[in-house]
Amino acid sequence: MQLTHEHEQVRSTIQRWIAEQVNPHVDEWEKAEIFPAHQLFKQLGQLGLLGLDKPTEDGGAGLDYSYAALLAETLSEINCGGIPMAIGVQTDMCTPALAKHGSAELRAEFLAPAIAGDMVGCIGVSEVGSGSDVASIKTTARKDGGDYIINGGKMWITNSTQADWCCLLANTSDGPPHRNKSLIIVPMKSKGVSIARKLQKIGMDSSDTGQLYFDDVRVPQRNRIGEEGQGFVYQMEQFQIERLWGALNSTGFAQRAIDITIDYTRERKAFGRSILDNQWVNFKLAEMQAEVDCVRALAWQGVEDVVAGRDATRLASVAKLKAGRLTRDVSTGCLQFWGGMGYMNDSLISRLFRDMRLSSIGGGADEVMLQILTKYMGTYPKGMK
Repeated sequence: MQLTHEHEQVRSTIQRWIAEQVNPHVDEWEKAEIFPAHQLFKQLGQLGLLGLDKPTEDGGAGLDYSYAALLAETLSEINCGGIPMAIGVQTDMCTPALAKHGSAELRAEFLAPAIAGDMVGCIGVSEVGSGSDVASIKTTARKDGGDYIINGGKMWITNSTQADWCCLLANTSDGPPHRNKSLIIVPMKSKGVSIARKLQKIGMDSSDTGQLYFDDVRVPQRNRIGEEGQGFVYQMEQFQIERLWGALNSTGFAQRAIDITIDYTRERKAFGRSILDNQWVNFKLAEMQAEVDCVRALAWQGVEDVVAGRDATRLASVAKLKAGRLTRDVSTGCLQFWGGMGYMNDSLISRLFRDMRLSSIGGGADEVMLQILTKYMGTYPKGMK
């Protein structure tokens, strides 16, 4: 996709914000295992970066999706994966369905403040025992007068310890699993919402991740996004955008790993010459670069489809699958060329190695992407759900 001068202006704004407001503090936030989401999101809101492709009537910029894709890719210049992921949850995971299907009243109450950076959102889909198998979630929302009464729990929820609201997927009837779910906006201060614990992970340290419980949580039915029973469909639409976000951000970090490894191996000497002067090293880096270029081009083709109004599910799934595997290979291969320094916690390559492992799990594991592709190929076993 051809990027314009306007795209490059947006990229420069993002890069300047990262250099001045984020990277100087990343090490501190990684050690604390949390970053000040409200502070950073407010800065992003003031720069107009949280609603690049959102409607102008809700405070967004009203631009096409390519600008949001550019944000996803450029956030890889942050010296960790956790903060970009938290931003991606706000822009491309908990708000797309709200922006597309939410009522004007609901958008004014939750989307507009999210775009302005005044509210932090999270997305409540995964549960213990229902990670990639979205149709099997157990959380319920039963009607009581004009309200829903919500009971259940959600697991691995990014931003949840700081969030103001949650875009929650819940069963609103006893019908078929693909037609009995609804997306509901739940204010996190509602009575009965509790953060059971803040989860510790092997990477993405600065991103707060929590386990949530909902015990007779009462919210008005007007907080439902769109039609009742269409939540699974809406969530699949959100996944399409989330997976493109993941592919773009992951390839950005893979490129980052290559770039810093070239710099390190050029300066590091062994046996009388730089590590980079070994043919095996520079050939291997060239192979990695070729793979990154291919997957990045694939992801941007998916972006073009979204901008053109075409269904990008297949391309998004392929890009997500390949990007997740690529970042695993690139981060491992690059770390090897750092030697003992690559095994140190304070080296950026070791942080990328840990953080990027999530790319093949979050937003749908590799195996789910393969399952989606078999359906497009017509090889998915008949009779299976």
